[in-house]
Amino acid sequence: MDLSALSYFNLVALHGGFGRASRATGQPKATLSRRVRDLEESLGVRLIERGSQTLRLTDEGAMLHARTEGLLGEIAEAGNDVAAGLGRVRGRLRVNVPLFFAHAALGRIAAGFARAYPDVQLDVTADDRFVDLAEDGYDVVVRVNPKPDETLVGRCFLRAGITLVASPSLPRPGQAARGKPAPPVPAVLRTGNDPSSWTVIDGKREMSYRPHGVMWFSTPLLIREAVREGAGVAMMARSIVDEDLASGRLVAWGEMRDGQVEAWVLHASRRLVSPKVSAFVNYLCDTYPTPQTPMPTVATRRTRGH
Repeated sequence: MDLSALSYFNLVALHGGFGRASRATGQPKATLSRRVRDLEESLGVRLIERGSQTLRLTDEGAMLHARTEGLLGEIAEAGNDVAAGLGRVRGRLRVNVPLFFAHAALGRIAAGFARAYPDVQLDVTADDRFVDLAEDGYDVVVRVNPKPDETLVGRCFLRAGITLVASPSLPRPGQAARGKPAPPVPAVLRTGNDPSSWTVIDGKREMSYRPHGVMWFSTPLLIREAVREGAGVAMMARSIVDEDLASGRLVAWGEMRDGQVEAWVLHASRRLVSPKVSAFVNYLCDTYPTPQTPMPTVATRRTRGH
């Protein structure tokens, strides 16, 4: 494949037409059209439907653009890095993180990263929705308990146990006799979650509770606020409630035996990883001394939300 012709095709696809690409890049419209036609002839497929007022890619053209646009951008960025000094960490870095992590830690981390890498322009968005790196234009995402994804690689930088917490004002029910159902407790739950029972370890005792959902939230920040106000109990990552437990705003009813929250920093699984992405991943993982577990090519995990 002629990479030069491919770059012309991606310019046309990116700008939405031959005329727009010509005006944006200064390349003659005839040159763009000829190079795209050369690419089509070399591949033996039509990439662009001609004759309409607006550009329309064929299925093959859309697939080629999606698969190669980022790679060509990385190649160009690698060339710029070489020209400016091999491996120089610079440029705009777009990062997406969950709300709680943004509020609890990212301001401090971002300020330290900016001091260490002043030539990087850090652009961070915080929300709890799932984002697609390629479609939404992010370089790095932080996700909690991600599922396998063959398109992403990264490292686990934080692990935390899960604790059943409540306000001190909420009465704690006694345990049912053997063979009897666990006592119901008002529960503040994550949206889409409706567990039938909770079993925790309190000291050396195993305790069971039957959560009765009274409200559901999409973010742990709101869950924590509602629990603080006595709305119910909730299962929460220990790292989120440590300060509340230490101050007495919340009390622990027990720990999940095998439950664990993992935070991962992830990026696209391509052979070319820009210096700015590597720098951010390493800086974030170095902020948390353990566990720094690498995803083994991360083909073994698929990320689908926080």
